Amino acid sequence: MITRLKGALDPYILALLGTVLLASVLPARGGFAAFAGVIANAGIVVLFFLHGAKLSRAAILAGAGHWRLHLTVLAATFVLFPALGLGIAAIPGLPVLVAAGLLFLTLLPSTVQSSIAFTSIAGGNVAAAVCSASFSNLPGIFVTPLLVALLMGGTAGGFSWDAVEKIVLQLLVPFVAGHLLQPVVGGWVGRHKALVSYVDRGSILLVVYTAFSAAVVEGLWQRMPLAQIALIAALCCVLLALVLALTWLAGRAFGFAREDRIVLLFCGSKKSLASGVPMAGVLFPAAQVGAVILPLMIFHQLQLIACAIIARIYAEAARPQP
Repeated sequence: MITRLKGALDPYILALLGTVLLASVLPARGGFAAFAGVIANAGIVVLFFLHGAKLSRAAILAGAGHWRLHLTVLAATFVLFPALGLGIAAIPGLPVLVAAGLLFLTLLPSTVQSSIAFTSIAGGNVAAAVCSASFSNLPGIFVTPLLVALLMGGTAGGFSWDAVEKIVLQLLVPFVAGHLLQPVVGGWVGRHKALVSYVDRGSILLVVYTAFSAAVVEGLWQRMPLAQIALIAALCCVLLALVLALTWLAGRAFGFAREDRIVLLFCGSKKSLASGVPMAGVLFPAAQVGAVILPLMIFHQLQLIACAIIARIYAEAARPQP
């Protein structure tokens, strides 16, 4: 078990924690904050361009026939999760920003890379995982802001035309451009995965730094003591356990093959940090973003640990016994 936990710990989470610490000690202020914001916005554009460029049409077509599976994953991502999020946010006495962050977390699309990686380790249907995760991210650019507007209108300040413009220019246009250029740049992206990964993660770190800087300047840590952070972690554990259990039961109830049940388990139980951080920056006031993405950052690490352990259990169960 200790070995599994060590393998599941993502060094990237240390960089995220270090970025939060840096923003807490040396938050961006004044002109530097404005400059950092411009750089972070540019990073978001690059990030979503790369998301589009990495989306292989051939892989999507290869797994597109499993429509029942894909619809079930979408239902888990955009129906089951939000329903659980509304239930958690309605807990009496839960601080407003904690409730907002937990609800926002449940409205996000699934991950792509880690869902596919864990499906592969567990011996699942990789082509279907690529398709399911991609189908989650494609409508997620529209569905997540819409759900935020419908379910969090008061917190997010409503669904303004300014937010629509930012979503289109910073998220949708780069994503579509990257995907349209995938036949041209896809090969280069595939050959330079390490560089792309640094750019991808570096962009998120920039957004996290600017978001937490603005929140710290507004008194985030005075308004969110350690007890609230522990509460967020506990609620994230409960949320993840519920979704893992329900997606596992749904896979059996719908009669999916073992390989497809694995896809539903991993693609249907995850939430994307890569999409969530930039979207929060677009949809919420700057002073709220740091608090809103804190539950997402905690849930991100918890899902990596849990799914890495589960994937290895599946892999060991499928390995021929001597």
